[in-house]
Amino acid sequence: MILMHKSVLLEESISKLNLNDSSIIVDCTLGYAGHSSKILKQIPKGFLYAFDQDDEAIKHSSEKLKNISSNYEIIRSNFVNIKEELNNRNVSKVDGILYDLGVSSPQLDEDYRGFSFHKDANLDMRMDTTKELDAKYVVNNYSEEELTKIFYEYGEEKYSRSIAKGIVEYRKNKTIETTLELVEIIKNNVPEKYKREKHPARKVFQAIRIEVNDEINVFKKSLRDALSLLALNGRICVITFHSLEDRVCKEIFKEVSEIDESLKRLPVIPLEYQKDFKIIGTYKPSKEELEENNRSRSARLHVIERVKER
Repeated sequence: MILMHKSVLLEESISKLNLNDSSIIVDCTLGYAGHSSKILKQIPKGFLYAFDQDDEAIKHSSEKLKNISSNYEIIRSNFVNIKEELNNRNVSKVDGILYDLGVSSPQLDEDYRGFSFHKDANLDMRMDTTKELDAKYVVNNYSEEELTKIFYEYGEEKYSRSIAKGIVEYRKNKTIETTLELVEIIKNNVPEKYKREKHPARKVFQAIRIEVNDEINVFKKSLRDALSLLALNGRICVITFHSLEDRVCKEIFKEVSEIDESLKRLPVIPLEYQKDFKIIGTYKPSKEELEENNRSRSARLHVIERVKER
């Protein structure tokens, strides 16, 4: 059974892509085709390339998209391979690229995927279930120092050291098998007050998921490659959900768009010093969307446009 997935910032991201009938678009995060199906309807003479590595999502989205148009291809690959996969199809320039970096609702809601700290499941958290590294390996084999580091850096968890120590102590007697088993260990190693503020496992689960899927490094490489693929007046829309990916996106966008301070005082900036990209803006979910979909509360949409050919 496919559970409902509500795409976040759907209208805003589609609008900011500036689609026309013949646009060539890449959806780097197909998921359950919320964005892709809307894109495909607006590019009757264009083409959509959509990336995903989740077989269930691909199966569901194939059924959905084929009822709209045949002008698409689903590429079963991580979006870190965007440049290589498009080059293999003789595509060197595209008009728009979309990233929705949130974990889809079905992945969170289906117990056996192991993403949720609310439901009992085997520790997994792999986006691509053919990969070897999973959450169970991380929790049971990483050293206390390694666990502390990923909880702090990827989860921004202030009790990362005590949680890591608790995990290492627990696994001396028993392998940690399930999500709720891990949740209990986390709860036992943070203060009572902290447990009342927000779910104490939220940040640790995020950190483990990022580690298992190498999400930050994958996103950095993919975004840089995406910028190089963008045609003149083409746009990239990135929907982020936590501060780490948000920071990566803003830093890379700033790097490719910000003119040197010493040049800003000139009446006319020489062409050779003008940047290839211009930041269009950052957008938040509307009040209505926040009321309808609680998962959108941390979402931000970042948009950049190529304004100069190389």
